[in-house]
Amino acid sequence: MAHGENPPLNITPGAIRFNTDSMKLEYFRIGMEGGSTSSYAGIGTMAAGEWVQITTDTPDVQTGGTRGVFSGGFTPSPSPGNQDVMDYINIAATGNAIDFGDLSAGRSALGATSDRTRGIVVGGYTPSNSDIIEFFTFASTGSRADFEDLTFARRYPTAASNGTRGLILGGYVSDYQNSIEYVTIQAAAEAVDFGDLVTAATDRVAVCNSTKTVTAGGETGSGRITLIEYVQTATLGNGASFGDLTAARRGHGGACNSTRGVWMGGDNSGDQNTIDYIEFATLGDAIDFGDLSTAAGRRQGHVSSPTRGICAGGFTNSNVIQYIQIMTTGNAVDFGDLTRTVTKENAGASNGHGGLG
Repeated sequence: MAHGENPPLNITPGAIRFNTDSMKLEYFRIGMEGGSTSSYAGIGTMAAGEWVQITTDTPDVQTGGTRGVFSGGFTPSPSPGNQDVMDYINIAATGNAIDFGDLSAGRSALGATSDRTRGIVVGGYTPSNSDIIEFFTFASTGSRADFEDLTFARRYPTAASNGTRGLILGGYVSDYQNSIEYVTIQAAAEAVDFGDLVTAATDRVAVCNSTKTVTAGGETGSGRITLIEYVQTATLGNGASFGDLTAARRGHGGACNSTRGVWMGGDNSGDQNTIDYIEFATLGDAIDFGDLSTAAGRRQGHVSSPTRGICAGGFTNSNVIQYIQIMTTGNAVDFGDLTRTVTKENAGASNGHGGLG
């Protein structure tokens, strides 16, 4: 919604506008399958309708393919410390990652999301909690720049995007967080409050399509959880229950296209190789997808294209990159390796994930 705009009530589906905040064309669609522009207003977090960005290019135009960028992380050996390294891959190919550039400082336990041209990296640990947001341009290596700040410093946040708005969810300060805030990815400004998740937790992982942000798992003061919850990305409001993972875990990888969200690995009394998935169109529990080729936990970097999901690094201090075909089920396959010898608690962003339509 543009700045100062009233909520949509009786706008005709298919109407087109120019959003002066994002500087992009958008079209209006109803908020619920089979509904009207007014019949479902005010129910839970469901809007009467929403403006959706009109996509006029593809990752192929920008970068020669869907590009995934992995940022930061922690290296336990041979020289322990938080990393400033950024790597990238072409998701449609296989092979080892290539150096992209550097963050402003070494950070681990950070989050990331993106639109079609720009990625943002949020929060983390330096070794103190960080409120930094940095951005980069997918088509240009070495393009990192300052974006402004989160509303408060934290580590282990997760993030998602609908192509215009980036959401930052949960995390850890000195306790578990339920905060949700947002930024407009193409407008470098400080984050703004969005609402709250149902459960305060850290080490959650979000997936998204153009309408929903869905976050799963994590850790509370009582231990690892299975809870999946969601919000409507284009509105403001609190989280609502979606279902449960097949097993409790934290710090897993995520992947998504416009139809399906997938969670890979994680840790719960040891590293996990479990892969689960959901269909965005229906609420309910996650379904078994297959297994990772190598168990991986604690926030391995993850990126997506419309066809592939990728996870990279994580416990057990690995540089391995693995991939799945999102619309099939089955086990992960080796992709290549990160440039770093070992890494964990890194973050990934791509210009082809499910929130981009």
